[in-house]
Amino acid sequence: MKSKNKGWVRILLIIVPYFFIVGLFQFAGAYVSGKEISPEYVQETTEQHLITSFFGLLGTLFVIYLFVELVDDERFADVGLHFKNHKKGILLGLIAGLFIMVAGYLVLDALNQIEYAKTIFLGGEFLMAIFLFLIVSISEEIFFRGYVLRNFMESMNKYVALFVSALFFALMHAANPNLSLIGNINLFLAGVLLGLPYIYTKNLMFPIAFHFSWNFFQSLFGFNVSGLDSYSLIEFRTTQDTWVSGGDFGFEGSVLAILFQIILIVALYAVFNNKKKEKLSIGI
Repeated sequence: MKSKNKGWVRILLIIVPYFFIVGLFQFAGAYVSGKEISPEYVQETTEQHLITSFFGLLGTLFVIYLFVELVDDERFADVGLHFKNHKKGILLGLIAGLFIMVAGYLVLDALNQIEYAKTIFLGGEFLMAIFLFLIVSISEEIFFRGYVLRNFMESMNKYVALFVSALFFALMHAANPNLSLIGNINLFLAGVLLGLPYIYTKNLMFPIAFHFSWNFFQSLFGFNVSGLDSYSLIEFRTTQDTWVSGGDFGFEGSVLAILFQIILIVALYAVFNNKKKEKLSIGI
């Protein structure tokens, strides 16, 4: 059995290897995709982003596997990759992300914060966007929740671990383009929202599904995703204050995202604690 005061040490040990190795994999992916290599931000095509992200996923799986198996002396699946009894979590995660983006779009439209421009359906782009955001959600959840949050929980109170891991999650997105103060707040809340089910279930199915759904439908409805432009089914123009619509950072730069995330965090907390008292599992 691992020592309870060593979790944060394992996180310190993995940071440099993680970013170095994953960076090398992503560099290889960028080279294969034909993306221009530059120290400055360069707009990628969806195909280039997909290939680079896929290589990044391979790097993430490689590093996490080595650390879980060799350093933690556990099974790789123990990061939370169990489907059994967690199918409901996948469904709820997909529905929650879709509902928030639909509601956000409709509210912004009703407030005249955005103005519909056109709809563009491109089958290839649509399919690549699905795989892209699925890869991104798997990569980030395995690292931030499956490894970082999991190890923080072995060193401190689970709620403190959740808070610290959410700060770490927001910090790791600090270099994203067009980031605002509201965007920073939303990234932190996203870390809490994605980590909350994990501290109760030790399972990644809901976080992966919700992370995917949030990003995918955010993109389809015309928003940038964490400041990054990608394929959109719907295109619109912003007509009012960007702090309401999110501006160039996307819906995550909107005060509405703060409201929706807080509501969902409170709802999940209430559900999990109620089920805990009843000694039942909700399968998330």
